[in-house]
Amino acid sequence: MERVQLSNRFRRNAIQPDAAQKMIQQHIRPGDVERVPLEEAFGRRLAADVFASDPMPHFCRSGMDGFAVRWESTIGASSDQPVVLEVIESIPCGSTPTKAITGNTASRIMTGAMVPEGANAVVMLEIAECFEQDGKTFVSIKKEQKEGQNITLPGFELAKGELVLEKGRNIHAGEIALLAAFGVGTVNVFKRPKVAIFATGSELLGIHAPLEPGKIRNSNTHMLAALVREAGGTPILLETIPDDAEQAMERITDAFTMADCVITTGGVSVGDYDIMVDIFEAWEGTTLFNKVMMRPGSPTTVGVMKDKFLFALSGNPGACFVGFELFVRPVLWGMQGKKDVLPPEATAFLGEDFTKVNAYPRFVRAKSYIEDGKVYVKMAGPDQSSVMLSIKDSDCFMVIPPGGCGVLAGEKVRMIQLGVTE
Repeated sequence: MERVQLSNRFRRNAIQPDAAQKMIQQHIRPGDVERVPLEEAFGRRLAADVFASDPMPHFCRSGMDGFAVRWESTIGASSDQPVVLEVIESIPCGSTPTKAITGNTASRIMTGAMVPEGANAVVMLEIAECFEQDGKTFVSIKKEQKEGQNITLPGFELAKGELVLEKGRNIHAGEIALLAAFGVGTVNVFKRPKVAIFATGSELLGIHAPLEPGKIRNSNTHMLAALVREAGGTPILLETIPDDAEQAMERITDAFTMADCVITTGGVSVGDYDIMVDIFEAWEGTTLFNKVMMRPGSPTTVGVMKDKFLFALSGNPGACFVGFELFVRPVLWGMQGKKDVLPPEATAFLGEDFTKVNAYPRFVRAKSYIEDGKVYVKMAGPDQSSVMLSIKDSDCFMVIPPGGCGVLAGEKVRMIQLGVTE
């Protein structure tokens, strides 16, 4: 492919970040489904709703070690005038009671054991006292009980047929516990999206290569791979592409055959060697946008070909990081069935003055903290797109609006949370 000299290299149509996100969302499609053993389901997303096959719990369950009684039998009980009942049975966990409770009897019962017929309360062990008399066991109860006290009724947590876990939910420890409780040994989950990643630029070195004058090691590819894994995807790391548009086109075409989406980093600006501009001019896909009204990362370009995304992110680490969080992560989440694909937002107070003025909204890598019961944010490090140190300390973006004179400490700003899995 001959290098194309574009007349519109400097005349891109910039759109707002939220408009770019909406464009992307229109093309997100859920991925394929696979069935995995429960022990391999952690960190995956459910591909189908799960409903309760039985009520939870499915029997009347004791919430305490104590004595199963009829609450009416304890009316008037006190330390001075305890109620005395005959203990007719001991019920450990996992056993079925054999004797019904009457107004004059009680059964010793363990936490989690099945409450016997006739009982409607469990007396805590601490307010009861056992004693033997004439070869029989009795319990002295020193406090009046209420109906249903220390008892969990069938279906208290979930009724039979009730929704347990919704499609698209991320499976963590609590979800694993519920699935196991309902006997779900294998789980339908969305397949992890395969994401091909490579960087462009003749200045890039491998991570094991010694430094050379004018060259830098390729850190973006490895950062993106980690972010893809964090978002539930499977990264495919490809070799760096030099500043050669023809070779880049061949590599991107090959990448689409092995991956569900492709991410490139570098080569998206307006320089003579920014080859991704040529790629989007010549490829067979649809370019959704090639400039976003944002800092950093305004040249970020996104396209779709046969329902597969091509993300061309900035080569600057900070801008690359912002581009992934705003545009790539929502796609990976959506491919795994997540309903709300955009990162959650909140409002926070600015912890320090931010006086840099921009024509576009600025997504600043930031750290949140709590002071006097309020949430504050401040820069995680120098606010330059080429700076990568601040990435490791960022747990959010603070969004600085364009124009004006910046934002002063104590004023409210938008905060976009990072590292959220739900």
